Amino acid sequence: MRLTRADGLLLDTDPARIDLDLVHHWLSTDAFWALGRERETTARAVANSLVIGVYSAGHAEQLAFARVVTDRATFGWLCDVYVDRPARGRGIGTWIAESAVDLLAPYGLSRLLLSTKDAHQVYARAGFEPVREPQKLMMVVPRPRP
Repeated sequence: MRLTRADGLLLDTDPARIDLDLVHHWLSTDAFWALGRERETTARAVANSLVIGVYSAGHAEQLAFARVVTDRATFGWLCDVYVDRPARGRGIGTWIAESAVDLLAPYGLSRLLLSTKDAHQVYARAGFEPVREPQKLMMVVPRPRP
């Protein structure tokens, strides 16, 4: 998927375009959910996901990143959505979320989930809504302790 907005920004799902060093830097130093993440972990996550990158009007500079973990049949998880701080406030996060929904529509997934601490309005504009029965989703296997 390649989309160009009226302002010239490019959204592209080509994994070869992703600047892995930049994405790792963003996530491991500025994303509360991924602070300290190892570069190898970021590399494996990117390699095993559908990826979305957003690029500047000249298409040279990466401005944002997201990935979707999915079986392409029943379930998807939109995660690691990150917009570079200077590019925030331009609707890029919502554009990513809307594009993820469109990208996955042909698969007929039963659900597409995400987790957000502070950007609910961004995802609501793309059609996401609070889980109706969160108690059914609130179990986790905790990380193994070192």
